[in-house]
Amino acid sequence: MESKSMNKAEKQRKIVSGTVLSNKMDKTIVVQVTSLKKHPKYGKFFRSYKKFKAHDETNSCDVGDRVEIIESRPISKEKKFRLYKVVQKVQRADLEVKDEMTEAGV
Repeated sequence: MESKSMNKAEKQRKIVSGTVLSNKMDKTIVVQVTSLKKHPKYGKFFRSYKKFKAHDETNSCDVGDRVEIIESRPISKEKKFRLYKVVQKVQRADLEVKDEMTEAGV
């Protein structure tokens, strides 16, 4: 993404980080955001998951990448976020080795 300074409007928008679950759509990624919440009565902490569709102009994200998405104007019916930056790229060679191992039954 372009490295430019954030203006006042971008500072007020919500930025969330998550993991890319799907990139099968053109210029769209599905990002799973995990949050830790506390049960109001019992006090136990549990994970809550939410999926967001985000606009990826360059189709640069792969499944498993850690990304940050930022709120924006509605781009479509379900897309209200856009890709802000890629925090960590997934190692594709590692995934291919794991896929081969699961097929071999290891």
